[in-house]
Order: sequence, then C-alpha cells, then structure tokens
Amino acid sequence: MQDLQEWVGGVAATLTTCSFIPQVWRVLHTRHTKDISLGMYALFTGGVALWLVYGILLVAWPIIIANSITLLLAGMVLILKLRFG
Repeated sequence: MQDLQEWVGGVAATLTTCSFIPQVWRVLHTRHTKDISLGMYALFTGGVALWLVYGILLVAWPIIIANSITLLLAGMVLILKLRFG
C-alpha cells in the first residue's frame, strides 16, 4: 500500500508542477499577460512558498522538490505579469 501512496503522490506532484510549463512557455514567447490574473498568481505563489516552508520543516523531500519547482515556474509567470502588465 505504501508503494501505491508514493506512486500516486509522485504522479500528482509531477502533473501539478508540470501544469505551469505551458503558461511560462506562452508568456515567454508572446510577452502577453493581459488575461492572467495578478491576484491569483500572487496568492498562489505565496501559497506555494508556504508549502515549500512546510516541506522544509517536515524534511519531506517530495514536498520540497515539487514546491521548489512550482515556486520557480509560478514565480516566473508572476514576474513576467508584473513586467509586461
């Protein structure tokens, strides 16, 4: 059962983390951020940062790795939104 839990968690972390790649790719290529919600990305990025801190406090590497990557990707979109409006 532990293997199934780790597999499901790993797949979930991979999918949710990778879901930001298309958005980052599109913004980097089009420089268009008008339709992206600044409030949503600010709140989400803050939440991911807190999940990362939580993972660090627990020394839970899957949480640390997934949220580090997600923070990088969501942070990129947030920065690009602030830069390109």
